[in-house]
Amino acid sequence: MLGRPASLTIDGPAGQLEVVVEDPPADQGAPRGLAVIAHPHPLMGGTMDNKVVHTLVRAFALSGWRAVRFNFRGVGQSESAWDEGRGETSDMLAVVAHHLADPAMRGLPLALAGFSFGGYVAAQAASRLSQAAADQPSVRAASTLVLVSPATSRFEVPVVPGHTLVVQGEADDVVPLASVLDWARPQALPVTVVPGAGHFFHGQLALLREVVLKHLRAEAAA
Repeated sequence: MLGRPASLTIDGPAGQLEVVVEDPPADQGAPRGLAVIAHPHPLMGGTMDNKVVHTLVRAFALSGWRAVRFNFRGVGQSESAWDEGRGETSDMLAVVAHHLADPAMRGLPLALAGFSFGGYVAAQAASRLSQAAADQPSVRAASTLVLVSPATSRFEVPVVPGHTLVVQGEADDVVPLASVLDWARPQALPVTVVPGAGHFFHGQLALLREVVLKHLRAEAAA
């Protein structure tokens, strides 16, 4: 479990959801925003302890964000069962709502991120929040979206904002690079390709973290 903090459970749409919260290093002061990170496919062994998810958590925390990861329904201590992405998107939105209710997060930006299936869910959640915010000013849309190897070959990943960071391994044999480019091309969406990297970025997690850190720091400076 990579030495992560203890988990806790919160109310979800189909039962309890297991979450882990990590704040920035103490010398960075209060969090600059809330980041919620989604894990890979539950039926293929995906959990919030996945190493790519952990890498995203570290990048957000080191950039000053409160980083929250969680287990989808039916994984770990999270209740209920797999729901083909529909319920999992609702799970992510419930985690977002729960943590945005913290007074410490009032008025701060929201970031969503995900790996593989989690990238699909994060994109879906971002789309739903954006649509809701258009009609309800009190709803907070995500200002930052980070997708690592989003599952474009297996799910209908929605169109995402142009400032989204998409990172893809060149040698990914689970989500082929060509599939991600076919999804990104109509959107004129840049894709950051890590040469030689497979789906799980074995041996390249430090590089992945630096790519995400650079993006988050550039956004913060803009």
